[in-house]
Amino acid sequence: MQKKSNRKRHKTAWWIFSFIVLLITSSIFYLRNTVFKPFTLTTTVYIYIDERKDFEDIVYQLKEKADLPSEKIFRLLAKRMNYLSNIKTGCYAVKNGMSMIEVIRILRAGMQTPVNLTFNNIRTKAELVSRLSQQLMIDSISLMNALNDSEKVKELGFDTSTVICMFIPNTYEVYWDTGVDKLLSRMKREYDIFWNDERKTKAQKIGLTPVEVSILASVVEEEATYPDEYPVIAGLYLNRLHKGMKLEADPTVKFAIGDFSMQRILFKHLEVDSPYNTYKYAGLPPGPIRIPSIEAIDAVLSPQQHGYLFMCAKDDLSGRHNFASTHAEHARNALRYQRALNERKIY
Repeated sequence: MQKKSNRKRHKTAWWIFSFIVLLITSSIFYLRNTVFKPFTLTTTVYIYIDERKDFEDIVYQLKEKADLPSEKIFRLLAKRMNYLSNIKTGCYAVKNGMSMIEVIRILRAGMQTPVNLTFNNIRTKAELVSRLSQQLMIDSISLMNALNDSEKVKELGFDTSTVICMFIPNTYEVYWDTGVDKLLSRMKREYDIFWNDERKTKAQKIGLTPVEVSILASVVEEEATYPDEYPVIAGLYLNRLHKGMKLEADPTVKFAIGDFSMQRILFKHLEVDSPYNTYKYAGLPPGPIRIPSIEAIDAVLSPQQHGYLFMCAKDDLSGRHNFASTHAEHARNALRYQRALNERKIY
């Protein structure tokens, strides 16, 4: 009788144990396929949250970009983890294999992923503001106002005409929600790093300040189609500056008029009254006519030594130039070029 009772208890215990194991297994399976179900992605995706985004926008981005494993569970987890009252701006990476809990923790903690801020081939302040605001959360109007604020840019060591010299074309890691003041401070730090002792010494040797180097580099880069001509043209303009001659650079006229597409500069264009018109006013323009590349800046710092004072586009319209030391030689080059334009009916 006792043995029968023991067998019955053992059987009951086994069933209870089996039930518990099944319950635990089922719970693990459920959690693994709901709460801990990972994002399945072929590539990392990014969620962008600005001050206008609410929780619904975030859910929408996760569904559209990252194929959210379970919207219902995500909403429940976000509520339980107190995320709804801790939404932070920024750019956040969602990677393959992450769980919804991991993603919420990253979002809640504001653990942003830096973005690569890149800008090059920019002529005007308006183009710069547009390029930056396209890549960052930054407000374009606020940025433009800051760049036009004479007191603010003075604190950075520039004026409203030269402040774009501070932006050295490169790729920078920044947070997507970086504000205007932080961005300007970062660009000033990068500018100071770029203008190291070696570059400053080279600038002194040619008699220019770093800002003046950038201004001249902007003219050189606009004038040249091919980078291998940068040092030659830089040397030519420096020769003219040191002799007290006007630069007489066509790109400055285009900038003064506001039309970079002009194919032919006429005498009437040379009369435009603007401090940027180097046919009318001696010395460098008051500011750069584009944001010069590092290559153009370094070409001005290491100009080719020669006796050239004049330059004219080649009559094959290749974009290259003929250089001359005398006005007579330059006049012959210019005549051939004008004839080529006339033959092709470029007016």
